[in-house]
Amino acid sequence: MQRPKSKLKFGYLSAISFVIVGFVLSVAVQSHGKDIFDQLGRTVKLTLPPQRIVSLAPSITEIIFALGRQHLLKGVTRFSDHPWEAKKLPKVGSYVHLDLERIVALKPDICIAIKDGNPKEIIGRLESLGIPVYVINPLNVVAVIKTIQDIGRLLGAGEKAHHLVQNMHLRLERVKSTVSKAAFRPRVFFQIGISPIVSVGTDTFIHELIVLVGGKNLAEGPVPYPRFSREQVLGLSPEVLIITSMTRNAIFEKVKADWGRWNNMPAVKNGRIFMVDSNLFDRPTPRLIDGLELLVKLIHPALLRESR
Repeated sequence: MQRPKSKLKFGYLSAISFVIVGFVLSVAVQSHGKDIFDQLGRTVKLTLPPQRIVSLAPSITEIIFALGRQHLLKGVTRFSDHPWEAKKLPKVGSYVHLDLERIVALKPDICIAIKDGNPKEIIGRLESLGIPVYVINPLNVVAVIKTIQDIGRLLGAGEKAHHLVQNMHLRLERVKSTVSKAAFRPRVFFQIGISPIVSVGTDTFIHELIVLVGGKNLAEGPVPYPRFSREQVLGLSPEVLIITSMTRNAIFEKVKADWGRWNNMPAVKNGRIFMVDSNLFDRPTPRLIDGLELLVKLIHPALLRESR
């Protein structure tokens, strides 16, 4: 699982305009064969169009596949599992515990890294060995959209990136239009850890998604991933309880059954305890919009019925 932080920001229309302008510029000015700047403002030297890429995070792998440039991937991190073809690629450790020797052995033209997770010392050592590293830093949904455009330009897939961005923008606006009709904001507890119980604070992608779909995040606050006792959760009286975790299979049903014993919780009374795929919510990829649309169904199902 990848849980990069996020800073909630709005102003999507102006941001999308910036992305489209970036696409137009990318047609006129190619990044390859010259110095470029990554999302941290660092200079990255490229002397050839990249033909051998190592992705240093699952989200980066997903974006490269979405751009149709998967044939350039020579290595990915351990949990790069979407799409399924990514599982077949050589692994270079997890994104927080990278295998330097394995990366070097793959002879990449460039590595694409993420600021929130990849160790700085490994990035520095790769660069000292003459391997360029382009670092992304997607902090919110708008930044994810821009990241897709930036990577598209880097890999010569600007047109595909443009289409992806357009699709994400249209779906985002459709969600906002639907949610604008909501008469109230249901209280939502989003559980990402089972033992202990862990939720999501204000500085996360998931909080941003909950707010975008018109929900009230009961764990909002300065701590990114706060811990709760069962009694604290019951005291918050969530109307919607959503459970996700790195743990899979039978544990989900057990956790749902455990919460189901507390009949006084509004989420239990109304049958609104749900289990979801964590990767739709904590990876900065085009699938964040899938997660957003799923949240609308879970939090405001009546709005979707009305719109049919």
